[in-house]
Amino acid sequence: MVENTILEALIALFTFKNLLFMLFGVTAGMMAGALPGLTATMAVALIVPFTFTMDPITGLATLGAIYCGAIFGGAFSAILVNTPGTPSSIGTTFDGYPMTKQGRGEEAIFTATFASAGGGLVGTLILVFLSIPLAKVSLKFGPPEYFWISIFGLTIIASLASKSLLKGLAGGIFGLLLSMIGIAPVGGDVRFTLGIPAFQGGVELLSILIGFFCIPEMLKIAGNLKKQRSKATVEVKKQSGVIKKAFLNVFQKPFNFVRSSLIGAFIGVLPGAGGNIANLVAYNEAQRASKNPESFGTGNPEGVVATEAANNATVGGGLVPLLTLGIPGAPPDAVIYGALMLQGLKPGPELFTANAKITYAFMLSLFIANLMMLVVGIIGGKSIYQAVTKVPEKILVPSIIFLTILGSYAIRNNIMDVIVMLIGGFIGYVLKELDFHPGPIVLGLILGPIAEKGFVQGYLMGQASNAPLLIFFTRPISIILIAITILSALWPVIRERKKKQEKGVVAN
Repeated sequence: MVENTILEALIALFTFKNLLFMLFGVTAGMMAGALPGLTATMAVALIVPFTFTMDPITGLATLGAIYCGAIFGGAFSAILVNTPGTPSSIGTTFDGYPMTKQGRGEEAIFTATFASAGGGLVGTLILVFLSIPLAKVSLKFGPPEYFWISIFGLTIIASLASKSLLKGLAGGIFGLLLSMIGIAPVGGDVRFTLGIPAFQGGVELLSILIGFFCIPEMLKIAGNLKKQRSKATVEVKKQSGVIKKAFLNVFQKPFNFVRSSLIGAFIGVLPGAGGNIANLVAYNEAQRASKNPESFGTGNPEGVVATEAANNATVGGGLVPLLTLGIPGAPPDAVIYGALMLQGLKPGPELFTANAKITYAFMLSLFIANLMMLVVGIIGGKSIYQAVTKVPEKILVPSIIFLTILGSYAIRNNIMDVIVMLIGGFIGYVLKELDFHPGPIVLGLILGPIAEKGFVQGYLMGQASNAPLLIFFTRPISIILIAITILSALWPVIRERKKKQEKGVVAN
């Protein structure tokens, strides 16, 4: 009986030792996630050797806690210094940092904390109760479906670049071109490397993220140093009842939270997608569904809720194909795959039969980790916010630039990643001065390889028939994705038409 197994798993999980290790995992994960360059994958991988000597439940619970904490930790740097700590937090910068500049950074951090913990709990619920059916759905996704998902993702550019669609499209194409540097994912052709061997593996996404989001902001602050001597980085407004306000930001509009969490969990189930895409899709849908879409990008808490709920829900979603089919949904899941093998556990159906107690204890540990994250996030978030806002800019700017260099180098121990980050920062600063949004560029960089791989593999599959391209338009899931893509691309036009109609009604 599953109920008895879950009860046994809960009893085995609730020991002082396990809770202590999980608290350590959540805290360490948050610290790693908050540092630009240290990803969730690196944080989980660093701890795996230490969990080898632990019993399986303690070891896996610690890894799960680190994973949850690291995904959430990326929100701190995204909100406070406009630098996504992990790629899953890209969307958090769009509204989180403007809130900080308005003196509402504390509210943004607490909003992200509630949304992250809530999204993580939704993802874990889906993992525990819907693993098997979702795993079957994920198997129906082939290269044509991944191609259409990436095309759907590219339509988000229309939302991100609401001020100028032309600049958004130009940024997206620039990102796609950057994604083509290196060895082709199918075929192995070497492209645009300028003869530099380090570029054969492509440009590192995190280096570009740090360069495009953080460096331009630091240069801008540094440029104002003479005007604002010894002033703290951001304006701080005293806010009363900020925790209650953050709670209401998340749960007063439950549709945004629930929709974003479900988007995150579902995208997490698809191998190869993950939080990088989920947070941007959720942000796009939140903006599209909002009655006030123009406020997104200017400090709307709904944007923070959407991205943070989605990226934390991917943790539970990403473990679905790993535990049921043995297919890692995201890079951190691949590390956990290795940890399971080290513990003598083989991912797949065997986990739910011969080792059901350990498996359910691992899944349930994510519940506890998310609840711990809520407490640690509120206590730690307040302290970090106060620390950052009190540090003078002349100390903060060089400190952050030093950390960005250190983080970029730590990704692959490659100096080229630092150079790429600095060049990206310079280009990002120039583009920002020209009023280009960095979001479309990063979106093109993330989705380019997925689109290319999906198209080439789908085309090769289609060669079995006389019309290779027909495979992209005849599969049922592809047809649904094409319809969603067209709707998403035309949505700005539909929205404008609806507005004009409403104004016409009011005028009459």
